[in-house]
Amino acid sequence: MERNALLKTIYALTISLFVVFLGFWLSSYKKASEVITLHGASQFDQNHSYTRALVKFEELVNKYYTGSQKIEFVLHANGELGVEKDFFTYMNIGAVVDYAILAPSHVSTFSSMATIMDIPFLFRDGDHYLKAIENDVFKQVQEDLLKRADVLIAGYGGGEKRHIFGRRPVRNMGELQGFNMRVMGSPIQSRMFAALGASPTVISSDEIYNAIQTGVIEGAENSAAVIDLLKWYEVAKDVSFTSVSYIVRPLFFNAKRLRSFPKELQEAMLKAAPEAMAYERSIEMGQDDPTLEMLEKSGKIKVHPFADREEMLKRAEPVKEAFAAEIGATAILKAINDIL
Repeated sequence: MERNALLKTIYALTISLFVVFLGFWLSSYKKASEVITLHGASQFDQNHSYTRALVKFEELVNKYYTGSQKIEFVLHANGELGVEKDFFTYMNIGAVVDYAILAPSHVSTFSSMATIMDIPFLFRDGDHYLKAIENDVFKQVQEDLLKRADVLIAGYGGGEKRHIFGRRPVRNMGELQGFNMRVMGSPIQSRMFAALGASPTVISSDEIYNAIQTGVIEGAENSAAVIDLLKWYEVAKDVSFTSVSYIVRPLFFNAKRLRSFPKELQEAMLKAAPEAMAYERSIEMGQDDPTLEMLEKSGKIKVHPFADREEMLKRAEPVKEAFAAEIGATAILKAINDIL
């Protein structure tokens, strides 16, 4: 009888301990579930301006966030979650990626209007580019993309100039005629450079080196940083200071996830985004010309001034206007052109 009583006591203690531990576990699980984890994505390493801007974004959100719920950040760099196109797909379905910096071309499936940002010769110079960003000229694109894809543009980076480079100098409109150059797959790219007299050929970026080396093309257009990174100077030493474009790189938010966050976190993220992207622009624009100078001083490239940029801009204008009309962005182009 005493043995049965002992067994009952042990059983009761076991049940009690189980209930206590279960309570602790549930309490711990509840606390863990209250942590909001934000996932950022970058195709590049920690030294790239996009990745550095996303780190700055984390710092600013922590600075501005006043809520009680704990937040933590996970930044997936080095293409851990794929490429930029994948990031947008994730944000569109409301999963995996909460924020990322992407090229506008990746969102064209949902908003053709967004491709206005990729038009060559959209800005006269760096000052014009910065004023356009400050004037929020792409607000209509933001509204269109949010409606069609449920992805929010929260800020704008970029500012890096792209120049024509190749196996021979292109110093004026005469030397541009017939220049066989690689262009991106966007239709406006081929249309624009054909209108300027060049011979555009669509080739993927990973084939540019071999295509120039084997003579399939004479050159291409891109930024000093990319020319340096991919060592295109080994096969194309002549860089023409044409400022073909000042790139625009928006910071995108997963709007489905954003709406699920507490109000304090939403406000902190929306406040932090423009500041983080201003930081990103300062990196890009600050390293642009110095990178060209470094490459030239080291003998890797030779930089040539372009004598006819005003004529280039003049010929580009009707092409820009026609394309803007096709994608419903005439008002945006006018707003950009009207900036003094």
